[in-house]
Parts: sequence; structure tokens; C-alpha cells
Amino acid sequence: MRPAAVFTGLAGMAVVAGLLISADARLRGGTGGEHMITAEAPATDTAAQTAPEAAGPSAPISDADAEIIARGAQPAAPAPTPAERMAATPADPPPPSETPGGQAAEPAAKKPIELARPVAENAGVLSFGERRLQLAGIVPTPADRICGPAGRQWPCGMMAKTALRQLLRNRNLTCDLDMAEWTGTVTAACRLGAQDLGTWLAENGWAEVEAGSPLGAVADKAKQAQKGIYGGDPRRK
Repeated sequence: MRPAAVFTGLAGMAVVAGLLISADARLRGGTGGEHMITAEAPATDTAAQTAPEAAGPSAPISDADAEIIARGAQPAAPAPTPAERMAATPADPPPPSETPGGQAAEPAAKKPIELARPVAENAGVLSFGERRLQLAGIVPTPADRICGPAGRQWPCGMMAKTALRQLLRNRNLTCDLDMAEWTGTVTAACRLGAQDLGTWLAENGWAEVEAGSPLGAVADKAKQAQKGIYGGDPRRK
């Protein structure tokens, strides 16, 4: 065989071998690129899915929570100045009126007022139309009160009422009151001329007296003497 032919054959084989190596390298490079792309693709998809979830829409908030948050965001109010604190403090109530001597003024004294045509509802309560007046210092004797032991009972309440009516006989009285006109029931001391009606009832035993009343001694004497409600039926005497 000629040397030129041998050299040409070897050169051709070398070119074919180079082409084969180049083709194999390209095939290997293409496969590696596909593996890299395939491996990275899931990571990219996972990140794309995670990001929207992390940055999803905020949870709803109630009006009360929003108000609390808004208050917390406001700056603290400055402390009031001494002048503002004094202005916010309520003024002290005015002191009671005093007399020139420095003593507290007493309430106005009641004045004697003449009342016409009283009617005795019982031994202790007088009526003037729809108004009522209870005599001071005594406990009125109900008109339906019954006194005396069993078998000898008598209507002492009605007798006490009749005795007071006979004393009054529709004559005018003078009573210590704040005003001539009032509503409901008031308590006052009344006199028929110079005779105090409460004292007259206590002296004659037609009414008991209140605890601590200055008429207590007078009532005790009537009780010892068995007068009025403390005694027997006057109709038997």
C-alpha cells in the first residue's frame, strides 16, 4: 500500500473520530441542561406558590379592635396644668348664712295663724275641708278604739272624739304654722283662746302623749286619776 493512501485514510478516521466525540459531547451537554432545567423548575413553582400564600389578604378586623388600635396610635394627652386642674375642680358649696354674731341663722319661726271652723275627726286630728292638722305632742286616739276589760268594754275612742267636739263647738283656733294654706297633713300646736288643745286632751286622759313630750307629766296624772281612756265608761257614772 502506498504511504499517501495510508495517511489519507488515517486523516479521515481522525476526522470521523472527532465528529463522533463532538456529537457525543453535544448530546451529553443537552441532557445535562435538561436535567438542570427540570430540577430547578419545581423550586421555582414552589416559590411561586408559597409567595402568594405568605402575602395573602389580611384577616378582617372588628370595629372595636380598630377603635382600640386607633386609640393606641394617638399620642398621650399632655398633663393638665395647675390652673386647668383648679378650673376643673367643682366649687365648694356656699357656707350657711350666718348672723352678724357669727352663729348660723335658725329657720324662720312659725307664726300664729287663725283657722276657722275646725272639725274633730278624732281626739287629736282636726280637718279643714281636705286639709288635716294633727295636734303636736300627742298620739291621736282612733275613733273606733275600745277600752275596758271584757264584759265592761266601752267605745272610748268615740267618747274622746265627742268630748273634743263639744270643746271646739265650731269656734276658731289659733295654730302655729308656716303658712295659712297647706296640702295634706301638718303637725302644729293649736289653742282655743288661752287653752292649748294638746294639753287639754292629755289632762283629761282622752289621748296618750308622744315619747319625750313635755306633756308626759300631765298624762301620768290623768292615768293615775283614771281619767278618759284610762278609766271606766263615763256613761255608767
